[in-house]
Amino acid sequence: MSQVDISVVKVNYRHPKQGADLLQLMQHYATDPMGGAKALPDKVIEQLLPTLASTPTALSLLAYQGERAVGLANCFLAFSTFNCAPILNIHDLVVHKGMRRQGVGQLLLTAATQHAKALDCCKITLEVLSENTSARDAYVKAGFAPYQLRPDTGIAEFWQKPLT
Repeated sequence: MSQVDISVVKVNYRHPKQGADLLQLMQHYATDPMGGAKALPDKVIEQLLPTLASTPTALSLLAYQGERAVGLANCFLAFSTFNCAPILNIHDLVVHKGMRRQGVGQLLLTAATQHAKALDCCKITLEVLSENTSARDAYVKAGFAPYQLRPDTGIAEFWQKPLT
């Protein structure tokens, strides 16, 4: 398998095949141990595409091998006050289990980088589980590193406060 066999497209959330492919890959990711090992609730499946379509900061990319969707990146624009410029956050990066370690993730990261540059973003952010070594390795290969302002203040951590 070479990277030339894979194409990456920007998702049209109202396109029936692209929408179905996005949902299938999200479910694939959610049921993986690194995605929580739990299927997405029906409510999420029903509302995800229309909600993404109505979210102006949303950008999703699908990787295809022929007609088969093999990877997905869901991204959202944020803003850096320190740089007074947009940031592209990769919220989900999914590579189908049968296609891992074949360059699909790198192609999605490259496509996200191209979109970020076109939007004049100052950086791209993402989160990764500390034990997801294969994803961490892929991100390092693509030029990502833990965020740190200064060595004496430590590395930034991603925290959350669930509201539901």
